[in-house]
Order: sequence, then C-alpha cells, then structure tokens
Amino acid sequence: MNAVVIAVCLMLLLAVARVHVVLALFIGALVGGLLSGLGLDGTMVAFQEGLGDGAKIALSYALLGAFAMAVAHSGLPDMLASKLITKLNEAEEQGSSKARLLTKWGMIAAIAAMAVMSQNVIPVHIAFIPLLIPPLLGVMNKLHLDRRAITCVLTFGLVTTYMFLPIGFGKIFLNDILLGNIKKAGLDTSHISIMRTMGIPALGMFLGLLFALFVTYRRPRTYRATKIEAEEKEISKYRITVSVIAILACFSMQLVLNTINSDADALLVGALVGLGVFIFTGAIKVREADEVFTSGMRMMALIGFIMISAQGFANVMSKSGQIEPLVKSTAALFGDNKAMAALAMLLVGLLVTMGIGSSFSTLPIIAAIYVPLCGALGFSPMATVALVGTAGALGDAGSPASDSTLGPTAGLNVDGQHDHIRDSVIPTFLHFNIPLMVAGWIAAMVL
Repeated sequence: MNAVVIAVCLMLLLAVARVHVVLALFIGALVGGLLSGLGLDGTMVAFQEGLGDGAKIALSYALLGAFAMAVAHSGLPDMLASKLITKLNEAEEQGSSKARLLTKWGMIAAIAAMAVMSQNVIPVHIAFIPLLIPPLLGVMNKLHLDRRAITCVLTFGLVTTYMFLPIGFGKIFLNDILLGNIKKAGLDTSHISIMRTMGIPALGMFLGLLFALFVTYRRPRTYRATKIEAEEKEISKYRITVSVIAILACFSMQLVLNTINSDADALLVGALVGLGVFIFTGAIKVREADEVFTSGMRMMALIGFIMISAQGFANVMSKSGQIEPLVKSTAALFGDNKAMAALAMLLVGLLVTMGIGSSFSTLPIIAAIYVPLCGALGFSPMATVALVGTAGALGDAGSPASDSTLGPTAGLNVDGQHDHIRDSVIPTFLHFNIPLMVAGWIAAMVL
C-alpha cells in the first residue's frame, strides 16, 4: 500500500484514539518516511526542514494573536456578550420564545459574520475565536445550543470564505496559490472568473452548514454551568472607538498593499498597523503592550506548534515521492472515464489535505500533477480549476491538524466540555467534506 495512505490513516487513527495531535503527526511522518524508503535519517531531516518552513506560520499567528488580544482588551467581545445576555434575560422574564429564537439566531449570524470577516476585513484568522467565543458560552448554555453547530458555523466561515472570495486570505489561496500553480503547470487562466468557477463548491459548503444547523444539531444539548458565565469586564467607550479605528486602519493597509502589489505580507503589516493605533492612542498603554503581545502569543502557541508539526509531516510526505504515484495510479484505474477519474482525484486531495492539515500547503503539491491529468482527460480550463481548487480545500475541515478545527476547539473547550475530535473534527468532516466532494464533482462535470 502507498506510504502516504498509511501515514495519513495512522495519524488519523491515533488522533481519534486521543493521542495528542503533535505526537500523532510525528509518528505518522516517521512511519510514512520509513515505508517510502527515506530511512530514519532522511525522514528526520525532512521533518526538521518542514519545521523550519513553519516558522513563518508561527510568527503570523503570534502577531495576529496579539492584534486579536488588543481588540479583546478594548471590550468588544464582552460588550457583545453583555448585550446578548441582557436580551436573553429579558426574554426569560417575559416568557417570550420568539425573543429567545431571535437571540439564538442573531448570535449565530454574528459568529458567522465574524468568521467570514476574519479572512479579509479583520484579518486575524482564527485568533478571534478564543476571545469572542468564551464570553458567549454562558448564552449558549442558557439556550441549550449544541456547540457542534457553532463549530460548523465557524469552520464554514473560515474555509468557504477563502475558497470563494478573492480578498484577504482568499486572494492568497485563489489568485496566488491556486491560479498561480495552475498557470505554472502550463494552463492559461487569464480568462477564468474564479468566483464563478468556485461557486458550485462553495454552494456545497453552504448546504452542509444548513444541514448541520437545521437537521443534525437542532436538538437542545445541556452543558454544566461554569464560572466563565459570571465573568464581567469594564467596557470603555473610548477603547471600543479606538478598536474600530484600528480595525479600519488594518483593513485599509491591506487594501493599499494589495493594490500596489507589494511583496510585503499585507495581513501581518495590517496587524502591526492596528497594534500601533492601539498603542499610540493610549488605548493600550506602553507598559501594557508587552503583556498584550505575550498573551496573544500564548493564546496561539499550541495552535502554532501543531501547524508547525503539520508542516514537518507535509514535508516528509512530499519528500517521500509517494504522492505523484498515488495520484497517477488512482487516476489510471479509471482510464478515460472522466466522472470516475474526477472522483478519484478528489478523494486523493481529501486524503492528502487531511494529513497535511492545510489547503494552502496541499495545492502546490497536487496542482503540478492534476493539471496535465485533467488536460489528458479532456476537462475544460474552468473544470480543471474547480477540480484542483476543490481537491485542495477538501480535508481542511475535518483534519485534526487544521486551524479550521483547532480554532473552534480553542474557543469552545475553555470549560472542558468540547472534545476536539468528537465535537470539532468529526462533525466538520461529515458536514463539509461530503457535500464539498459532491459539489466539486458536479463542477468538474458541468463547467
């Protein structure tokens, strides 16, 4: 059996068996490297090189975490939680079920909006989750809201946004990585509308979200009360105003850098500008800046470390030389049958991304192999882009090592009542990967 398949399956089995994700990634990489013939030394060298490649990820999460902590310091998340709790208490006093429903769906809509904006307008990625969600756990408990539904809402916003909207992280994924690597593989993409191309896969994600909210997790679920519900912080109108200005400054800097096609990392520069606004306006005093920055790094440290380990795993899989044979042998099973070949390529993409944990890292690996295969099978350029993009995005939701599942767990498990594998990984895998695979297959057939 292919070494990549064994490595990924072993990693997933260990994670489901409650072995820590970092250890599961290391063991999976070690077994995969040995089976592929890299040897112990070669496997360890490849893993360590991958860790070095993940250094930028760690720095990105540290800075984004600091910016998110500064926004939280202003009191915005607590103000939102306070307003929701007030409305919920009023509804309970009046015995109004309509008000409870409005509170519930208003909160879900707000969380979804924040997840979407975290990819572009307020580019903090998953750093907002451990700050926004814990103050809202009390509201969720009173509403008996199943946290697995919130996990699906968060993951939908994180993944669907970058795979459909070419702004912020979406610009990096769609324009720089997806179209960039497809063009490098020899396919002209100048005439392709990326939003139209990825529209069908994005629709599949949306249908998965609706099924999770209105079917699978619509029943009430009871959680024990915790001290988090009673925590209150002083809310300063001045700090909230400054935080709004900082967010606008952060977004504006993004737009400027993206417009002039600067080589600078627009997301990180924007985060630094936002932090500068907080400090220079006095909303965060100079003596508090170090604490805010350190707290932000501490908050994101575990997630960053897991993502770094995932880069090591990814590098071992890449150096093993087993991914290309896996793709070609799978596609060869179906000959000229476009429908079955498309399904096979999507399944391989799912497997690879589940192991690597990042769509951004998967695309460069599979694009160079998939584009010639799609050309030989007669897929149109739009169908090729949709197929490669969907194959890359598959597995981001539902991977134990993905920030799209690690982020929701970091916020929802503050009180120890949300299991990473059973309440984040499995629900998002079922509700997003299955419809995304179906939608991606349809896109490959009709475009």
